[in-house]
Amino acid sequence: MFRITFLGAGSTVFAKNVLGDCMLTPSLGEFEIALYDIDAQRLEDSRLMLESIRKNYHCSATIRSYSDRKEALRGARFIVNAIQVGGYEPCTVTDFEVPKKYGFLQTIADSYGIGGIFRALRTFPVLEEFARDIHEVCPDALFLNYTNPMAMLTSYLTDVLHVNAIGLCHSVQSCLPSLLEWLKMPQNPAKCRTRFAGINHQTWMLEVYGENGEDLYPEIKRRAAESDCDKVRFEIMKRFGYYNTESSEHTAEYHPYFIKKNYPELISRFDIPIDEYPRRCIKQIAEWNTMRESLVNTEVTHTVSAEYAARIIHAVINDEPYRVYGNVPNTGIITNLPRKACVEVPCMIDRNGVNPCYVGDIPEQLAALNRKHVSVQILTVEAGKTRKKDAIYQAAYLDPRCASELSLDEIKSLCDDLIEAHGKWLPKFD
Repeated sequence: MFRITFLGAGSTVFAKNVLGDCMLTPSLGEFEIALYDIDAQRLEDSRLMLESIRKNYHCSATIRSYSDRKEALRGARFIVNAIQVGGYEPCTVTDFEVPKKYGFLQTIADSYGIGGIFRALRTFPVLEEFARDIHEVCPDALFLNYTNPMAMLTSYLTDVLHVNAIGLCHSVQSCLPSLLEWLKMPQNPAKCRTRFAGINHQTWMLEVYGENGEDLYPEIKRRAAESDCDKVRFEIMKRFGYYNTESSEHTAEYHPYFIKKNYPELISRFDIPIDEYPRRCIKQIAEWNTMRESLVNTEVTHTVSAEYAARIIHAVINDEPYRVYGNVPNTGIITNLPRKACVEVPCMIDRNGVNPCYVGDIPEQLAALNRKHVSVQILTVEAGKTRKKDAIYQAAYLDPRCASELSLDEIKSLCDDLIEAHGKWLPKFD
């Protein structure tokens, strides 16, 4: 029997997908699920939900919840991380409202840009606590990180904290199916052949071939030119030649071309949803009580999701190789990106764990777009490691959107205001 520890188990819907998938994977045999969260009520909700699935499907898993994180981690073979430090209030609100005072608008602010930098800075100390426990009670565990900002947190885990980790995102799995649906292309995505590589949320669909082996890119570009949806990503594809994996609302704030205070008509032209993430949070909070009723107080059903976690665990336990797209250190995998980058590439999983696949060079214009953000990631990780304000400022100075919208003095002032506003949610920086 082995243990799967879920950190941030109060993320009940996500816990249902990942752990429900595991319980509906008979090849895993008997295993224990250890749940941990700082919110006791949400932790209990998740336990009750998973117990319902276990009973309804006659699963052999044992489910336990823990108030002691170290005990939840003790002896774990796999760790799933789904925490959000600071939640919607106060931290997400701060990430959006303080930059607005400078006329700096955002859509999601969870992975890159000024919002991503500060989300990372407040999460690093929690990862440090996790790492101390992991090295003591489960040093060989495989850490499956689902928390954003994906690239920066995974780099911190692997390069600074020396945790055996892979970052997992939904973007690659959903990219082609949604694209074919929007463009009304009669192809089964499961039968198409693709190749992706890049950095998280800016991974590029380098190749896409249809069911009969035909190159789909020419038809994708033709239809995209006539489409009225996904405007930002289609514009990036038009200008740089390739489609990227993350949504237009994300992509709009990763580049300096779309959200510009001196060109407000761009926001309308490209249908950019400013403040999208706060709206989603408010809606989810408002709907939670109804959702909770269906997840906790009824017989819960589950259909296996597209999440990688259960498939990774199966591949390791049963030594049956399985390919995922994961976020890992760039040990020469993408040769025209820095070696300190965290890259999103194909990885084969087996009993030896995560085995990243060599990619080589990606098209230079794509590498150039990625490098702008890799530099920000590296300096944010440096700020977390050294606790130096200068590294925070330098990360923000190099961010493409900050640099296009604000002066150096304004960027430094914005960082100082965010440090003050976050208060206890950040460590002390010198």
